[in-house]
Amino acid sequence: MAILKVARLGHPILRQVAEPIPPSEIRSPEVQRFIDDMVETMREYDGAGLAANQVHTLRQVAVIEVLANPRYADAPPVPLTVLINPVVTPLGEETEDGWEGCLSVPDLRGMVPRHRGVRLECYDREAQKVSLIAKDFFARVIQHESDHLNGIVYLDRMRDLSTLSHIAEWNKHWLGIREPAD
Repeated sequence: MAILKVARLGHPILRQVAEPIPPSEIRSPEVQRFIDDMVETMREYDGAGLAANQVHTLRQVAVIEVLANPRYADAPPVPLTVLINPVVTPLGEETEDGWEGCLSVPDLRGMVPRHRGVRLECYDREAQKVSLIAKDFFARVIQHESDHLNGIVYLDRMRDLSTLSHIAEWNKHWLGIREPAD
């Protein structure tokens, strides 16, 4: 396994739409090795998730995991989840503002509205179809990573850029605040 180079905001690959992976290729050694490398990279940088675009690969694959992550100390645990060719459908119109960061936008956090619940349909790393309902934090991470696969970064979703904060300032002034002040 290998730690992959993470693309940072401004790199054109972050604004491109990733290509689906044919289900017949999912179990190939190449795709499996790439998934392993993505997981290792996500863990190395304490990410909650990582999309292929972020590691310079235009394939529809993302990984998510939150287990004792120091960047998300208060987040509920999310077991390792591999999303291949994800389709995300909101469950209703209800949204919630929440803080997000991104390995491709290092040292910044911002308040982002996301749907509170989503239906995820995708393939897992064994090429099995997955259909699940995700809520709250897990739904937020699914939406964040799926956005990456469609060339969207969290900054594009922010309604109010006044919450965009350097992590050191965020820790001093915003930590623990769920919604921005008016």
